[in-house]
Amino acid sequence: MIIRYAVLLVGLLILSSCTTVSPWQRGTLAKSEMSWSPDVLESTLNGHVYFAKEASSGGGSAAGGGCGCN
Repeated sequence: MIIRYAVLLVGLLILSSCTTVSPWQRGTLAKSEMSWSPDVLESTLNGHVYFAKEASSGGGSAAGGGCGCN
């Protein structure tokens, strides 16, 4: 019974965080500070270090399903 209430509470908390972005707010969200990696040079350097340590490249984007058909 307590687990059911806990799941319901977590679900309500997750749903309450959803919001609609107004057109005048999209300009604020599109700023470079809001990107995953605002510093392009640092992002490139981190990618190079990762490639050198892992002996692999790519995989930094969300595209592709792993089936080799992209």
